[in-house]
Amino acid sequence: MIKFNKFIVLVTFLIVGFSCKTEKSEKSEEVKKKPNVIIVITDDQGYGDLGHTGNKIIKTPTIDKFATQGISLTNYHVGTTCAPTRAGILTGRNCNRNGVWHTIMGASILNREEVTMADVFKENGYKTAMFGKWHLGDNHPFLPEDRGFDETFYHGGGGVGQTPDYWNNDYFDDTYHRNGVPEKVEGYCTDVWFDEAIKFIESKKDDQFLCYLSLNAPHSPYNVPQKYYDLYKNEDSLLESQKRFYGMITNADENFSRLLQKLDELKIAENTIVIFTTDNGTSGGYKVDEKTGEIHGYNAEMRGTKASEYEGGHRVPFIIRWPNGKLEGGKSLSDLTAHVDLLPTLTSLAGINFTSDKVMDGTNIGAYLKGESKIKDRYLVTDTQRISWPVKGKQSSVMDGNWRLVNGSELYNLSDDPGQTNNLAAQHPERVAKMNAFYESWWTSVIKETKYSTIDLGVDEMEVITCHDARTVDYFPPWNQRMIRTGEPMKPAPFFVNFVKPGNYNFKLRRWPMESGVALGAEIDDERPETASTDIRVKGQSMKFKKAFLKIGDKEISVKVDNTAQSADLQFTVEAGKTELLAWFEMEDGTLSNAFYINVENSIN
Repeated sequence: MIKFNKFIVLVTFLIVGFSCKTEKSEKSEEVKKKPNVIIVITDDQGYGDLGHTGNKIIKTPTIDKFATQGISLTNYHVGTTCAPTRAGILTGRNCNRNGVWHTIMGASILNREEVTMADVFKENGYKTAMFGKWHLGDNHPFLPEDRGFDETFYHGGGGVGQTPDYWNNDYFDDTYHRNGVPEKVEGYCTDVWFDEAIKFIESKKDDQFLCYLSLNAPHSPYNVPQKYYDLYKNEDSLLESQKRFYGMITNADENFSRLLQKLDELKIAENTIVIFTTDNGTSGGYKVDEKTGEIHGYNAEMRGTKASEYEGGHRVPFIIRWPNGKLEGGKSLSDLTAHVDLLPTLTSLAGINFTSDKVMDGTNIGAYLKGESKIKDRYLVTDTQRISWPVKGKQSSVMDGNWRLVNGSELYNLSDDPGQTNNLAAQHPERVAKMNAFYESWWTSVIKETKYSTIDLGVDEMEVITCHDARTVDYFPPWNQRMIRTGEPMKPAPFFVNFVKPGNYNFKLRRWPMESGVALGAEIDDERPETASTDIRVKGQSMKFKKAFLKIGDKEISVKVDNTAQSADLQFTVEAGKTELLAWFEMEDGTLSNAFYINVENSIN
């Protein structure tokens, strides 16, 4: 009996010892395993649109708690609008270098030569996915599935309901594109994006993955489920639009909670880098009544909002957490950092050897995040172009620590002047000269690389280009569906295209998109009044056309228009290669208007 007990003890000891060794081995392997990466970026949410940054009204408990678990960068900067920031995050390069200095006009298309974060991680064995807002090109070879992402599900253009987006999408029960194929879903857009991300993470939990979760909320239109509006409906200090705007942010916060809980449930939170950030200053969270001076919302004492060269236009929240990498503890770091730092930093943290053959504006701040070093003296530039071609000095901010040189002549020290009200240029001429000298050299480097992107045609049997990407010069094209509905003529403007193969093509010039099924000359009588939680939908006005024109290169053809048909069809034999394409209508009163939508078919039977 005693011998038997000794035997049991021995076996038990061996089993326990083996088990402990196995657990230690598993933990060791987990530490050695490359981290997963999740980037959550919201749209048009500013630094002041969070509870932990000082907003006493907004409800963001999950993100506020996340800030206590990770590391916050409090002097972190982006582009001043949507697409330029996204282009910088994915390439590590300033938007003026990579073709994305605007959000429309063909200047929101990421140049085909750019290497993206997804390209790099995919080449190094990661599974890659993006969900939500792409805004870096709606045609080949610029779609997210062309740029390194294995799995994609996204809306068109720069927001739900913009011109390239599926017709009548309005945030609820919309049709989005899964790897380029339209697919109707049920639910609110932000819920859908998080649902898709969570499904991807569940399916790839045993692999290394990069998940780019790029939200369109809280970008306008401010449509939100009623219950989130109701959280703020009695906040008298907020405008009605802000109540919806805040509701959209709270909805995103709740979804972020679901995501973090899923990581815990899957037991992969410890070795997953999670980033929460935004793409530019607030669009709806801070308003000042021009007549009374009354302030609505909160902007963390900063001057400027979205699209501004002042601090409120480009300083945004950034929180990163990675327990296995010791990026935790709720610390705040105040050295100057930017969105262009993400690619070199994340590749370094993931143990990926990445060296770009292009000029990089970003730098690896991994050691700084870990508390191993300070960031060396550096200058950074952000600007607001939003025109057909970048202009030197336009709405620029040169940054050096807490110093800002705005538009080449206004110098501010944010250490004691966060609102940028006291211009110190006269007191510090040497600093102004030094910062301007940097801008001069930086601009010389940047403008050498600036170029438009050219859309490929002939890749798929049927493709669509929209007026959103026409190369207008002194005016904005109708970039959202509400503008399309008004029926205001658009001055004709060219597209830069590349026919990948020669042959006979059929061009269908449209006033309404193909999926609408509406005739050229018809109106759309489906207007919807504004509600407490949703924006108005205006009636689709009719336009009457007489003739349709198509010009490719120096050859032009035309056809009479049947306003009861859905399109004006023109056949054209094209050579392979790059060229300009113009497609427009002559209206019955003689006014010319660009075609709003052009379907291109590359096979004619």
